[in-house]
Amino acid sequence: MSDRRPRRASRTDKLDQPQEQRASLLPRVTWTQETFGVVAEKFARFMGTAQFLAYMTLFIIVWITINVVGLWGLNWDPYPFILLNLFFSTQASYAAPLILLAQNRQADRDRVGLEQDRARDERNLADTEFLTREVASLRLALREQATRDFVRSELRSLLDELEDRSLIRRSDDDLSA
Repeated sequence: MSDRRPRRASRTDKLDQPQEQRASLLPRVTWTQETFGVVAEKFARFMGTAQFLAYMTLFIIVWITINVVGLWGLNWDPYPFILLNLFFSTQASYAAPLILLAQNRQADRDRVGLEQDRARDERNLADTEFLTREVASLRLALREQATRDFVRSELRSLLDELEDRSLIRRSDDDLSA
């Protein structure tokens, strides 16, 4: 008799079916270039705050106090504080490229913003030139049209002329009668 145990399906047995999500305590982050850039910018912004400087100063004071005074019998990094220097060197070696990455991303955003501003300015200039030409053509067209004042003056002169004619007729009629 052969011992036939149910064979457990391996990952390669069901390639056409999605895998079940495993429970995880950590959030699942897909590290794309964009995600890494966002994290680098947040880190660079935090390093440029007074809060970071205060935390770092407090950390250094506590580190030196513990190692010089030997609180609680701890003295893992004696006077030249080589471990502390190593810590700062490691921090600087990671901070510098992250800050440069954040600066490059900001420069890219600035470049895109400048290109958009330039395009908007060109459109505004073209619109302004078009409107200037339209206003100039309207002024030329209005010069050929009779204005209200011109029509009034012409009507007034015609009215004066008609009044003069009627006065002349009356005087001619008076003379003939």
